[in-house]
Parts: sequence; C-alpha cells; structure tokens
Amino acid sequence: MSNGLNQRNRHLISKYTTAFLNLRAVCCFCAGVSYIYVMGIIKEPSSTKLFAAVMYTQTFDLRQALSELTSSYGEIELFYGPVPFLWSDYYEDEMGRGLLKYYAVFKEPFHRSFLPSVKNHTNELEQTYSQDGKRIVNIDPGYLAKDKLVLASTKDFYHRLYLGDGIFGEVTLHYRKGCFRYFSWTYPDYQEPAFLEFLESGRAAG
Repeated sequence: MSNGLNQRNRHLISKYTTAFLNLRAVCCFCAGVSYIYVMGIIKEPSSTKLFAAVMYTQTFDLRQALSELTSSYGEIELFYGPVPFLWSDYYEDEMGRGLLKYYAVFKEPFHRSFLPSVKNHTNELEQTYSQDGKRIVNIDPGYLAKDKLVLASTKDFYHRLYLGDGIFGEVTLHYRKGCFRYFSWTYPDYQEPAFLEFLESGRAAG
C-alpha cells in the first residue's frame, strides 16, 4: 500500500514540478492526500489616491488648510462638500457646534507606505491652527484604492493595524460587487449615499 502511494506521489511531483517551477510551487503530502500550494510572490502594491477629510469650525478659513495640503501633496482631483457635520456631537466640547466637513481625493498617485508621515503632518497642521489649546480644524487623511478606503488614526483598536510612526490604519469601506460597503465601525458620514457616490467617482478616476 505504501509503495503504491509513494509511486503515486512521485508521479504527481513529476507532473506538476515543471508547470509550477516559476511559481515556486511547494508540494506537500499529508495523510495520503496530495496538496499543491503556490507561494505568494512579493511585489509592489497598486497605486492609490490620497484622501483627506477636513472638519472645521465656521470661523476657520478652509482655504488655509487646502493650500497647505495641495502644496505638499498636489492638486485635488475631486471634492465633496462642505456639508454640515450632523452625525455626532463628539467634537463639540473642543470645537463647538455648527461644524462643517469637506472631503477630497488628490490627483497624484499615492504610495501607501507614506500614510503615517501624512497623518503626522496633518496633526502638526491641526496644532498650528489651534486656538487656546483647542483645535478649530481636524484633518483625517487616508488613501483610496480600487478595493477599499483606508483612514489613518493615532488610536489603536481591534480593527486597526499598526503602520508605524505612531499611526494605525483602518479599512473604513471595502468595494465589493460593484459598490462600496461599510462595516459596523464605519463612521456614519462615510455611510451616506451622497458620499459613497463621490467616492465611486474618485475610484473611477483612479
């Protein structure tokens, strides 16, 4: 029985080795059953577009923040807003009421590995514009890929992965079966149909 099994295994190895050599195939035989695993090949990820959501008080001049962002990261390709931020009172203690929010997708291709440095830069901008120790603008950068929207955060949580330099990444939306879909942790404004339509345009332009 064992000789027959070994002969069968040798036949399978001979048959598949040539076909899978360039794919670095690994043959593993367990409990008399043959499995073929193709090892993944490390490669550069596809390019993305830089995304930024800017929430600010009505007394803040949005053009200041946009000027800083475009001088560092290039031209804005698409934008949505400003719209009243009505989904949460989380920021009211620090920034007050009547907040506005603006969303932008930048034109230039963006390498995902740069996201932590962008988040640290926007944190510095928030502190630069702060008044009496309180922020008047909040900038959330991320990137838009064909299959997802990722946001950067300084806060760890079970659904976030550490990216480096004190920054975590969160998949806020994923693209599946022709549309963006959200998770239980996705912020309410990112679930709005008008925002999702804007993001679809940004994805199509990528």
